[in-house]
Amino acid sequence: MKLSIYFKKFFESSQSSGILLILCVAFALLIANSSLGNSFQQFLDFQLGFENLHLKYSVSTWINDGLMAVFFLLVGLEIKRELVEGELSSFKNASLPIFAAIGGMVIPALIYSAFNSQTDYSNGWGIPMATDIAFSLAIISMLGKKVPASLKIFLAALAIVDDLGAILVIAIFYTEQIHWMYLLLSLGIVAVLVLLNFLKVKKLIFYLIPGIFLWYFLHHSGIHATIAGVLLAFTIPTNESDTIISPLEKLEHSLHFPVSFLIMPIFALTNTNIAFSNNMTDGLFSSLGLGIIGGLVFGKLIGINLFSLIAIKLKISSLPQNSSWNQMIGVGLLAGIGFTMSIFIALLSFKNEIDFQDEAKFAILIASVIAAISGYLVLHLSSKNEELEED
Repeated sequence: MKLSIYFKKFFESSQSSGILLILCVAFALLIANSSLGNSFQQFLDFQLGFENLHLKYSVSTWINDGLMAVFFLLVGLEIKRELVEGELSSFKNASLPIFAAIGGMVIPALIYSAFNSQTDYSNGWGIPMATDIAFSLAIISMLGKKVPASLKIFLAALAIVDDLGAILVIAIFYTEQIHWMYLLLSLGIVAVLVLLNFLKVKKLIFYLIPGIFLWYFLHHSGIHATIAGVLLAFTIPTNESDTIISPLEKLEHSLHFPVSFLIMPIFALTNTNIAFSNNMTDGLFSSLGLGIIGGLVFGKLIGINLFSLIAIKLKISSLPQNSSWNQMIGVGLLAGIGFTMSIFIALLSFKNEIDFQDEAKFAILIASVIAAISGYLVLHLSSKNEELEED
């Protein structure tokens, strides 16, 4: 009986999903650098699906473009709920993540370009712009109640805006061709979803089925399909009542467990499949490595906090409730966990340069580890200092 209680507490804990994710990262790195590495990569490259529907993709593509759309759906639902009835319901609070995300994209890109503008690596300026939303939220969740909920919501909103920005960068600068017919069909589906919301349709099935088509059309348009999750989330109806459970809250509740304990661990296992080589370490102190590490670790920290400070000084925005600038520094560091989205942009930036890809992957991994550890420590220490001040 006691064992079942412990398991229940484990799975209900917001920290446990972060611990599980880190374990999956370590396990994936072990597999990738063992005799099982090639077999695991072959499994990830294995094609699944229906060719006649143009839906035959590798296992890794199904995970990154399919399962992660569900993750973005959950995060989008949480952001919408906070916009309607929570921490982001005021303009001052809602605007801060937007300004922070802009700073967190512009400054890293400038730092990278300062190192690489006249080199063969110049096309990779988009690499340090991205934030890995899954890993950054996993790390901050490990701090539990030591970090105010408003700060976690700020990071989630910031990461979503950041990733939408990265998706736009990919679509405009790194996508070889946009299929406009599929994009127009996607916009048509969004219009239908908005109309359903306007007509106060409450049954989730009427949103989820068009949402599947939205994912399909976006995926074939050339734009990263995970954006479909966010677009769908913002059309799901909700309310400001604490007594009546809305369709949004029902869906959000049903997605928490599978996303935290299934989708995110699978995502970590497949995307940390990085085999180390001498080329990777050689490139760590090259202009490519320095640009990526400088952009992700220092660029994110400076850009997010500088643009946030400007927005607050101009009285456009305000700090998240019960938070401090020390904690904002911690969040700025956590946003430097670029990881999978940065790796994705690196693969697009250096399509025919395998050595460049390997160097970029290692630099992204090192930068993300530095950002994760330093961000966690800053947030942990700042919460301790605030507790001492209160006493």
